[in-house]
Amino acid sequence: MTGPTVSVIIAAYNAMPYITRCVLSVAGQSIGQEALEIVAVDDGSTDGTSEELDRLAGLYPNLLRVIHQDNSGGPSAPRNAGLDHARGTFVFFLDADDHLGPEALQRMVAMAEDNGTDIVLGKMVGVGGREAPTSMFRRNQPKTDVFSSRVYWTLNPMKLFRRALLERLELRFPTDLKIGEDQLFVAPAYLHATGISVLADYDCLFWVEREDSGNITLQTGVTERRLKFLPRMVDMLLEQVPSGPGRDHLAHRHLTVDVRQVLEGLVQEPRPRQEKLLRRLAEIIAPLWHDGLNDRLSAMARLRLHLVRHVMLDEVLELIRFEDELARSKVATPVLLDGGRAYARYPYLRDPARAIPDRCYDVTGQLGVRHRVTRAELRGTALHLTGFGYLHRVATEDVTTGLVLRERDGGSEYRIPVRHTATPGLGKDEDEGRYAYGRAGFEAVVDLGTAADGHPLGDGLWDVFLVIGAQGLTREVRIGHKRDADVSGKPATHLVDVGGELRAVTLYATKPHGNFTLDIGECKHEVLPQLGLHGVNWAPDAPATLEFTGRCTLAAFPDGHLAVHLANERGDTARFPAHPAPEADHAFVVRVPVAELPAGVWAGELRVGPWTLPLPQLPDDLAPAKWRRRGLPWYAKPADEPSEAFGLQVARTDLVRAVTRRLKA
Repeated sequence: MTGPTVSVIIAAYNAMPYITRCVLSVAGQSIGQEALEIVAVDDGSTDGTSEELDRLAGLYPNLLRVIHQDNSGGPSAPRNAGLDHARGTFVFFLDADDHLGPEALQRMVAMAEDNGTDIVLGKMVGVGGREAPTSMFRRNQPKTDVFSSRVYWTLNPMKLFRRALLERLELRFPTDLKIGEDQLFVAPAYLHATGISVLADYDCLFWVEREDSGNITLQTGVTERRLKFLPRMVDMLLEQVPSGPGRDHLAHRHLTVDVRQVLEGLVQEPRPRQEKLLRRLAEIIAPLWHDGLNDRLSAMARLRLHLVRHVMLDEVLELIRFEDELARSKVATPVLLDGGRAYARYPYLRDPARAIPDRCYDVTGQLGVRHRVTRAELRGTALHLTGFGYLHRVATEDVTTGLVLRERDGGSEYRIPVRHTATPGLGKDEDEGRYAYGRAGFEAVVDLGTAADGHPLGDGLWDVFLVIGAQGLTREVRIGHKRDADVSGKPATHLVDVGGELRAVTLYATKPHGNFTLDIGECKHEVLPQLGLHGVNWAPDAPATLEFTGRCTLAAFPDGHLAVHLANERGDTARFPAHPAPEADHAFVVRVPVAELPAGVWAGELRVGPWTLPLPQLPDDLAPAKWRRRGLPWYAKPADEPSEAFGLQVARTDLVRAVTRRLKA
């Protein structure tokens, strides 16, 4: 008999009333109950959870199995019991407090099967004030791994696992740990999975904070318990991951998240134990630490680790107090500017008694960049850009901000000077108005004919950057994704005369990031697809006038350049400009008074500068036009030679042949 697709394992202890919604959220999954089994393990509950599970099993006898056992004191034993009884191709661990989105399992199974992955992370949503991890859920990742993604920053087991992976690795939750047991289960699974998927566009798991704060992970914050599992995680990394960038990527998580959690608990310990526990923490993290990790870490993390590694207890406690206040404050920490670097004024900055290195405070690369485009417009041969840009916490003094155009493929770049403008009141809505940026504005005019050091810009995709500078600090940023609502990012192709040559220039916002780029020379935005001729016929108000109708979505081109050009076999030429049609946007009409054309067979095309479009063939049933010129009859009709191209015969009527035809008729 074929087993279920997914076994949902629920470890439950005193989970009323949450357990009901938890089970019902599984029973109502869109994947269907026939594809599921629920293995619920009651770990000696005393609040009615056991009885509620039995009641639900009666409602869903083919779906829910309940296992009762004595209380084990933690989530490991009931999860292991559930895993021992699971029969599904996949396993999903669901805490009894939490619940699933209706399509969660169907979507996650499809992600695993479509991409051949062993683990699927479904987007988590915090409920009741509980904070869910977010950094790994910024976008869908059909197939990734633990080293090239942020999945390692969520080591809880509420994920979809291919059961064959767990059995091959003989993975079970360690029962001697009250906290961190999930890390020792999930991390090896990550490391040995053939692939990991991230489902970020659907709310899969609702992570609930209980009103009684009874969540297991919220109860276990004691430093001693954290220091029991952390060395085992360090040993696992040292044994299973070679030294290098991969190990550093995983170590980053432990050196920031886990160290911070240990220190939060340290504050609650009695003073005699604090130094002992801090020294133990320093010993545990020592194998993971090296100076090369500095570039991966924030300044606060560098400072925190420096104090831990040097067992500076009083300073650690002060830093934790400072971090707690900072988290409650709405004002970012001021910075000290020195030698083109920015140093956060965290505790003990340049305190000679502590001699903590400046690198522990260096936030130069972390300074927030604030910018906005308020105008982006091509007019003639000039691109006009206005807006503002500044570095967070750096006053706009000695401003050096400028614009840079950089060709995407060749790497050529040109700096464009800007005019710095006043921005009164900028900054008042941030940091409670602590920092002001009164001269952050810029105005730039990019002359396409001279922007390349006095020469025209060449063909290519020219990305637009703002180099924001003040008080010796500079940061470069692409601009456009933050712009006023009336600043369009839609592609707008202009035909402009640059140095006597008509060139195609398109200003557009890239997808998906929305930054401005100049396309010069039709690299991505061709001219001809923006031109079209719909038809040709005699004008209803002028019997001897051909009327061409068409559509042109070019944003701009020189007056009179869009025209129909005709030529006959004798070398005669004629030109007829297009005019806007009043009845529709972007529509145009070209009127050709054929009575003014010399005799001959005329061919032609629609032209705008060097771009040409063939004229449509005249309808076969087009009636001849007739008129008199100097008293003699003339006519125009489709050319006799069969052709798919436009051909118009203009001639004087042969009177003798005309009389002969009439007599015969």
